[in-house]
Amino acid sequence: MTWLVPLPVIMPLLGAAVTLLLRRRPVLQRAVSVLVLSATLVVAVLLLASTATGAPLTVAVGGWAAPLGIVLVADRLAALMLVVSAAVTLCVLVYSIGQGMADGDDAVPVAVYHPAYLILTAGVTNAFLAGDLFNLYVGFEILLAASYVLITIGATRSRIRTGTTYVVVSLLSSLIFLTAIGLIYAATGTLNLAQLAGRLDALPDGLQLGLQSMLLLAFGIKAAVFPLSAWLPDSYPTAIAPVTAVFAGLLTKVGVYAIIRTQTLLFPDGPAGGVLLVAALLTMTVGILGAVAQSDIKRLLSFTLVSHIGYMLFGIGLASSAGLSGAIFYVVHHIVVQTTLFLAAGLIERRGGTTTLDRLGGLARLTPVLGVLFFVPALNLAGIPPFSGFLGKLGLLQAGVDAGGALAWVLVAGSVVTSLLTLYAIGRVWNLAFWRTPHASMPADGGARAGRALPRLMVGATLALVVLGTGLTVVSGPLFDITSRAATELRERQPYVHAVFAEEVP
Repeated sequence: MTWLVPLPVIMPLLGAAVTLLLRRRPVLQRAVSVLVLSATLVVAVLLLASTATGAPLTVAVGGWAAPLGIVLVADRLAALMLVVSAAVTLCVLVYSIGQGMADGDDAVPVAVYHPAYLILTAGVTNAFLAGDLFNLYVGFEILLAASYVLITIGATRSRIRTGTTYVVVSLLSSLIFLTAIGLIYAATGTLNLAQLAGRLDALPDGLQLGLQSMLLLAFGIKAAVFPLSAWLPDSYPTAIAPVTAVFAGLLTKVGVYAIIRTQTLLFPDGPAGGVLLVAALLTMTVGILGAVAQSDIKRLLSFTLVSHIGYMLFGIGLASSAGLSGAIFYVVHHIVVQTTLFLAAGLIERRGGTTTLDRLGGLARLTPVLGVLFFVPALNLAGIPPFSGFLGKLGLLQAGVDAGGALAWVLVAGSVVTSLLTLYAIGRVWNLAFWRTPHASMPADGGARAGRALPRLMVGATLALVVLGTGLTVVSGPLFDITSRAATELRERQPYVHAVFAEEVP
């Protein structure tokens, strides 16, 4: 099954080339994009099935064995992330196709959109499979280069302005990451993650802390960890709905994945756990307070995105098997639910002509299906039983209680308060946008776009993600089993190293 490992990277790159050649044939371009991402999802599921019952799968690209060559590694964590990212990117692609067909592709110029979207997907999958730090850096740069194009599609003044901020912040994090890579290579003579697992332990404690801090700083910017998160609420909401959704749901989680991978494999006994717990508490608190203060749905959701990154850091900072398992489960849950809510926000904007709460109202009566598409994932995000959001938070709270200590208990209390404030923020959106009498400026029907019947593909793609998010509750038992095994594998380190070298840490 090792031949499957590079396919999630290769197929989107080849698909991007084909769709670029088909730029004058939009129908074929759409068909190729859907086919490529569907095939990527199938491969990801096969990889998850293989790694769930066996050792990690590795491929030495070009036949150059580790540590000299580029190694792609699919363990339980990477395979699980591949599955959820492939499912989400496929649904968002279908949503964007429906939007383009309904609007005559005015909002989404397919000649640019599809190649960039597939390149973004290739960057994400490459980051998940990367077996060395430099290839991880390459994965980030691939997805960032594509995201620069996607975030400025339409070339409006606001998109160019916020896109510029996004580019500057991304370049800064990449520069820090690249500097850390250079210093790590100078100190150890390698960038292979499996080999670094042994060599970093031999470095002086002060040098280890410095290298760990640089990596955390770079990944913290990408993951929007407070106080490195100020760029996100201004950058994401201005993009077109499909781009905002995939950015919010997926891209920050690539940063979280990088934190999980490096913390467990390279710095398992590092002193940064307490710092991560403090950052988790601040990220939760500041993010949710920002959400409560917002009057625009997309900005409110952007702040909740920042806030719930704190839950993931909570589990990582605990550094226990239960904490890591809860963090991984919550990453999977949040990718699906946050993406769904941003797609629903796009439908709200299409139906009501705006996402400003003061100018909306009565959507539950005017468009009941839209009410369902927002209400279900909103409850899931807030952690209402029995949804996966509740189960993920419960797992993290149990891990915090088991860990004990004053800081862990403060995080437990902060998590509960954040969840309640999330429910308040989401309830406010429901009351103002869906429940109250429609605002006078909101069209009941007609209009260029606002008030028209919602395109079926857009509704269908959003509904598919609602079903997927709800389905996480149904399969929570097997999913927690996978995340628990993945957490154990991460803490042991040896399965990953053996898969790469078939021997002890060199």
